[in-house]
Amino acid sequence: MATVRLDQKGRALTRAIPSSFDQAIAKFFGTGPTDLDQAKAQHLAYREALLNAGVEVTVLPSDDQLPDSIFVEDQAVVIDGHVLLPVPGHPSRVPEQPPIAEFVTRQLSGTQVCRMDGEARMDGGDIIRLGDLFFVGRSSRTNDAGIEELRDLLTHLGHNLRVIEIPGHALHLTSISSTPTDSVILAPEGYLPEDAFGELPEGCEVRWMPKEEAYGCNTIGLPNGQVLVADGYPAVLDAIKSLGLEPVVLDMSQIREADGSLTCCSLFY
Repeated sequence: MATVRLDQKGRALTRAIPSSFDQAIAKFFGTGPTDLDQAKAQHLAYREALLNAGVEVTVLPSDDQLPDSIFVEDQAVVIDGHVLLPVPGHPSRVPEQPPIAEFVTRQLSGTQVCRMDGEARMDGGDIIRLGDLFFVGRSSRTNDAGIEELRDLLTHLGHNLRVIEIPGHALHLTSISSTPTDSVILAPEGYLPEDAFGELPEGCEVRWMPKEEAYGCNTIGLPNGQVLVADGYPAVLDAIKSLGLEPVVLDMSQIREADGSLTCCSLFY
């Protein structure tokens, strides 16, 4: 989940891979998973990496009626203990939300829960956080009405929001960027203009990676100084090492085939 600071990544929700995973929506990074056993092994290694980093991991049961349901990041937005339940941007993904919403609201009982309605649409994968500054992608899955509902919540919490235009050949903001630390954004050249993120707070920076390593720009920074990194992206790997962080390299090939990235598969709360 890209809406929490490093020190808020103590617990993560994941969801098991369904037998229908080969039918997941695939348009941007892949053409659809082809090896279910390999996908399950990769997802297990992902969960184990979080556990080894000291994160408490919960796994919800799979649902064979919902091929994309492992991508829990899109279904709830957790910001400083507040929960925003968006209307997912793709109609087929709307039924994924109820068990995730039930779990998160139970775990964060007593907190404020907001639900989007009307024409508002948003995937959680369109949001990243840099300290207390938030960015949201206006994309094929997130519209202006959804952005305004997010802005209302962030304004209430005293945070600022900036809008990033996502190009048509990218799915989400997190598909092409991430914050491995609370002061660094990784993003690929050729997808966004150099001034896309605007002037950043002192001590913060954007590190631009080669265009062909766009997928690798999605990383998960963890409180223990480790960063989960997809295998096969040497420039991203070097960038993580240059920050003095320890990369944990994971094979994400089958997850990628379903247009999924590292952050897609977990919801920190």
